[in-house]
Amino acid sequence: MRRKILIIDDHDDLCSAICAKFTELGHEVTILDNRPEALQQSNLREFDLIITDLDNVDHCCEMNLNGNAPAILPSNMFVENPGEVIKAFKISAANYSRKDFDEAELKQLFDMILDFKAQFIDEVETLQNMREKIEFELPSALSLMHDILDYLMKRTEKVGVCDMESSNLFVALDEAFVNAVKHGNRFNPEKVVRITADVSTKEVSFTVEDEGDGFNIAEIPDPLNPENLFKTSGRGVLLIHNIMDEVTYNERGNRLTMVKKKQSDVRG
Repeated sequence: MRRKILIIDDHDDLCSAICAKFTELGHEVTILDNRPEALQQSNLREFDLIITDLDNVDHCCEMNLNGNAPAILPSNMFVENPGEVIKAFKISAANYSRKDFDEAELKQLFDMILDFKAQFIDEVETLQNMREKIEFELPSALSLMHDILDYLMKRTEKVGVCDMESSNLFVALDEAFVNAVKHGNRFNPEKVVRITADVSTKEVSFTVEDEGDGFNIAEIPDPLNPENLFKTSGRGVLLIHNIMDEVTYNERGNRLTMVKKKQSDVRG
């Protein structure tokens, strides 16, 4: 199927690399080089896939979105420290046409984008003062989660927050992603999963939100209670709490926020 794809890239870091590939596959590609220009488009919701790759996003653009913000552009990140480098990368498939939904097709698109993006080399000086906002909006499809998880792990490892082999971070994120698709959205591709990572050299914050009914965490059986020894319910939540440094749920129970701090900071 011919897909409509919008690429917003202010430094052409990603655009040139993937535009030709998408066109070769028969997709219709539109290219913009800044966020204000994108916000002026009246047909944003007509795109199946929107990719944004921006640096030092102007906060004035975000303030112009009051009330009518299309949920497809990177959230703003204010510069907290002088000289701080801000990066914003987002892939939104929230409006991806579900007609004859082909999970393999969408996975191929995500694979190409993340593969090209992962090839970029960060300068050491940039990493030392970098803050990056990464966002994904996608239909409930487990096959896409592995690619996203792999990419987030690479970014976390890149900034040196924790050692991937000993932190078990992969386990916690995988549990959260699967829960959102399986228990939250019940594998319904019409429902969207939103994954956000706020990456810095001090900590990484992950948020996973589904469109399900949510749950009351207080009602989950305690997996440490001998009576629940053979029950699987609650074990994932316990794993996440044991691996992450901070874990919070919203009141509805459909949005999970997890924070992993730099290991040296945790040790004090």
